[in-house]
Amino acid sequence: MQFIDEVAIRVQAGAGGNGAVAFRREKFVPKGGPSGGDGGDGGSIVLEVDEGLSTLLDFRYKSEFIAPSGQPGANKDRYGRAGQDVVLRVPPGTQVFDDATGELLCDLQTHGQRFVAAQGGRGGRGNMHFATPTDRAPRRAEPGTPGEERTIRLELKLLADVGLLGFPNVGKSSLIARISAARPKIADYPFTTLVPNLGTVGLSDDRSFVVADIPGLIEGAHAGAGLGDRFLRHLERTRLLVHLLDPSASEGTDRTPLKDFDTTNRELALYDAGLASRRQIVVVNKIDLPDVRKRLATLKRAFDRRGVEVHAISAATGEGLAPLLEAIWRALPRREPGEPALPLGEPG
Repeated sequence: MQFIDEVAIRVQAGAGGNGAVAFRREKFVPKGGPSGGDGGDGGSIVLEVDEGLSTLLDFRYKSEFIAPSGQPGANKDRYGRAGQDVVLRVPPGTQVFDDATGELLCDLQTHGQRFVAAQGGRGGRGNMHFATPTDRAPRRAEPGTPGEERTIRLELKLLADVGLLGFPNVGKSSLIARISAARPKIADYPFTTLVPNLGTVGLSDDRSFVVADIPGLIEGAHAGAGLGDRFLRHLERTRLLVHLLDPSASEGTDRTPLKDFDTTNRELALYDAGLASRRQIVVVNKIDLPDVRKRLATLKRAFDRRGVEVHAISAATGEGLAPLLEAIWRALPRREPGEPALPLGEPG
């Protein structure tokens, strides 16, 4: 499945039906009076959150949605049928923007939450509403009002408690596959993940948290280098960052784990100062490799001088994962029951 996290769509609600001008024409009922019914309301375009979705792929190939109009009123006081609403399902974490002004219209986060993206027109009143003591046979009715029409932009920001970040090929996909049921692509050759992955981590005593594996960041990502800021936005709602480092990945280059750590945090700060100040846990991966295990003590001392605690794990063998998951749980800021994910711009 393709991961699509930004689309623009045109939505057009249905117009309201016109009210009717009609009079009763029945045997033995002289001067029956006005009997024109109201027009039906036009259908609206409604966005609804479906927690079973994780991408905006449905809008990639269809970008225009039109709701049916309301039917006009009829004689014998009959009302026109209302146009049916068109309900578009979106994943949790979808933000809705007015494409023309850039205004944030709604932030859809919880399952079942709804937002009317285009309001249907109101049906016009029939002439039966305009009878007065001085005008008992009104020959006027109201036309229906047009439905709302506009172009909106949908942007998806994943809702996760923990964000996994780090340079490409440090083992983020291997880690999320080991600790959750997520199954991202994993290979024994260098490549970078092209889409974020979500996984739920279960602990004892019915404890759990959601982890997002954010594709590898490189220097200049905040300005669009590599995968760029396309995926940085998915870290905005996380409450805790797990920074994964791989000492073996820097062999033959001028990179070091400490340089990778500084570079990634600099990119976070340039993208959003709140992200750089968010709580982090630093993890050294691949300690199953002899060379990495030998360098571990030196690495820990270097980070100790920064006041940063380092956790050592092997995503391949599972070594060190249980203590790490407990440390993540302890570091997570507690969320009250029913409390939504971080609002836009709120630091962790």
